[in-house]
Amino acid sequence: MSLEVKVPAAGESITSANVARWHKAEGESVRKGEVLVTLETDKVSTELESPADGILHIVVGEGEEVAIGTVIAKLDESAAGSAGPQNGSPSPAAVPAAAPSPAAAAPASGQVFDVKVPAAGESITSANVARWHKGDGAAVAKGEVLVTLETDKVSSELEAEVAGTLQILVSEGNEVGIGTLIARITAGAPGTAGPQTGSPTPAPATAAVPKTPAPAAAPAPVEAPKPRTFELPPANPPSTISHPPSSSSDGRTTRKKMSMMRRKIATHLVNAQQTAAILTTFNEADMSAVMDLRKAVQEEFMKKHGVKLGFMSFFVKAVVQALKDVPQVNGMIDGQDIVENHFYDIGVAIGTEKGLIVPVIRDADQKSFARIEQDILDYAKKSKDGKIAIEDLQGGVFTISNGGTYGSLLSTPILNPPQSGILGMHTIQQRPVAVNNQVVIRPMMYLALSYDHRLVDGKEAVTFLIRIKDCIENPTRLMLEM
Repeated sequence: MSLEVKVPAAGESITSANVARWHKAEGESVRKGEVLVTLETDKVSTELESPADGILHIVVGEGEEVAIGTVIAKLDESAAGSAGPQNGSPSPAAVPAAAPSPAAAAPASGQVFDVKVPAAGESITSANVARWHKGDGAAVAKGEVLVTLETDKVSSELEAEVAGTLQILVSEGNEVGIGTLIARITAGAPGTAGPQTGSPTPAPATAAVPKTPAPAAAPAPVEAPKPRTFELPPANPPSTISHPPSSSSDGRTTRKKMSMMRRKIATHLVNAQQTAAILTTFNEADMSAVMDLRKAVQEEFMKKHGVKLGFMSFFVKAVVQALKDVPQVNGMIDGQDIVENHFYDIGVAIGTEKGLIVPVIRDADQKSFARIEQDILDYAKKSKDGKIAIEDLQGGVFTISNGGTYGSLLSTPILNPPQSGILGMHTIQQRPVAVNNQVVIRPMMYLALSYDHRLVDGKEAVTFLIRIKDCIENPTRLMLEM
């Protein structure tokens, strides 16, 4: 029997609570009256006690805010009642401990291990099961990649902790909460999960398993060694696990589910438009000097540093110089306060197949052109491989977006909150311009600065953009930080 542990009501005006601390661990045996968890609301903290004896299964992890009435854990009373020996004979769960050997550290054949969605950051509460790399019932080796999980920020790969047989519980395309049980691995080679010669017959211990439908591929002897499990969601036999279609079409239109990353991007951009007074100012830069400099030093630069000298490092350095000269742009609004930043972590927007991400170049003011180019190259590779981490995307003070790589001639970039400025680069185009009263053809780039007009006035914005133009058109002075 399973009892639900819910967030209790705490007053008319309180609608949610934060799971501050679990005093008992997942799978731990608890007694009635023992403190399970500390809950915090915007007014008080309370301790929730166990309503009965049982085995604790945590549903909501620490640090998550949930609504009143939410199920945050379950107590498995049947598992607690059958955890010990019965009629003088050891239960199957106790068998491994009763026979110590040099191989005791290795998982016993038939032991079942849970595969759960790991925590991925304070603001991330769910993940999408994007792709199973192994089929249901397949043999897996320790360290093999089992599944790719996607959150609204990053993708990650989950590896097998032990060798054994995989049992998939959540199919591809489903979005689940952090900590959700998505699969199990039965330790040992396939087909070895049954009773072994000389070992007690585990069939009587099936009463210790929670009364939930068991998948056809997992006979009772497999489940008996590990009664400490979550209640399973309704499961299908391995051969008929449902894979909900990611898209549907009637021939004229196709409807497909929006990815978590795309949903996050959509929400982020709409919030930016609604919470800031965004204004854009434009200018253009003659790219002749930068292009000539790159052409002159590219070969030696490559030999010495192992990376090409690109345009982005020049713009990162130009932005740093402009932020130093116009510090108002290097700030942000927090409620009714202005936060002034005295560091220069610059975000560089990178387009991926799944959406736009903005990894951050840390302390760009202290890095060389070569180091900046290497950072950009590393981020591009990580994004392609799906290895970008949450930490790579946090903490920037200003963003640069290069729409020119896709051929954009002019655009008005949207702020990346809570930042107060973003620079839009565009395609380089040969255009006639007036130089010393003569019409000449030069490689020109339009520049766009979008800024939060609540904090940055037009004078500062125009001055900032002109400073970037000056740095790009005089790269030698830029290198000397002049």
